[in-house]
Amino acid sequence: MSNSTPQKPLPFGYQFIAGAVAGVSEILVMYPLDVVKTRVYSTPASTAAAGEETYNGMLDCFRKIIRNEGASRLYRGISAPILMEAPKRATKFAANDSWGAFYRNLFGMEKQTQGLAVLTGATAGATESFVVVPFELVKIRLQDRASAGKYNGMVDVVKKIVQTEGPLALYNGLESTLWRHILWNAGYFGCIFQVRAQMPPVEPGNKSQQTRNDLIAGSIGGTAGTLVNTPMDVVKSRIQNSPKVPGQVPKYNWAWPAVGTVLKEEGFGALYKGFMPKVLRLGPGGGILLVVFTGVMDFFRTMRGE
Repeated sequence: MSNSTPQKPLPFGYQFIAGAVAGVSEILVMYPLDVVKTRVYSTPASTAAAGEETYNGMLDCFRKIIRNEGASRLYRGISAPILMEAPKRATKFAANDSWGAFYRNLFGMEKQTQGLAVLTGATAGATESFVVVPFELVKIRLQDRASAGKYNGMVDVVKKIVQTEGPLALYNGLESTLWRHILWNAGYFGCIFQVRAQMPPVEPGNKSQQTRNDLIAGSIGGTAGTLVNTPMDVVKSRIQNSPKVPGQVPKYNWAWPAVGTVLKEEGFGALYKGFMPKVLRLGPGGGILLVVFTGVMDFFRTMRGE
């Protein structure tokens, strides 16, 4: 992920551990914002007419959740993302390194370029999607107020989805998740490459400079990825929170038609509902991910004498 000659990737086990540590660190700090984001996303404008609670932005959502449901609700459903973070982040970074080496070899390039950084990130995002979809589905069903009362935890969600909707329903929203991760990872890793190229080089052995550069690059990358993929994240949440009913076509079914439905019924602004809590999470969260992942990988390389 550097703009210089890439370091030799460490074995998968090290990638897995570094990705797991980075992911769990990020989720513990940023998870309440993810709950708020999902609540705001999953509340169409029509719910106000039906007498259901609506949220006027991030702070209002925080306030109403704490007041009406208790502060612990901000961590409802965290078991699924915690279990998801190890394979998800390991896949993200390991796939990015592996696809980067593949594309450099394919195109006969010794060093990473801006175009390759975007292509590699997009392909890594597609790879990551296949790992995360069932976990994302469980998390959203537990986070959403309308459906949360139907389930007694993560295992119960899986059991009831399989019983009532079939095992393939665990991959409900795969197509929209693919688009979400392709767009986010392309923006994230593409920006990391560009920002690192513009920043002063890190002096050998200067960990504070390395941390500063990674925090800035990762935060900008996370913000850029969020700007690009938020509309797809909105419709992904709607799709995954729509149970499959035999004989009925869900209102939100495929990604791009769902984008069109939201645009038609609620306007362009609805595609960026929940943007503030999302960018507040994934901007700094992207920095946390990169700092922790790089730090753990550096530790492993030192331990191995590289």
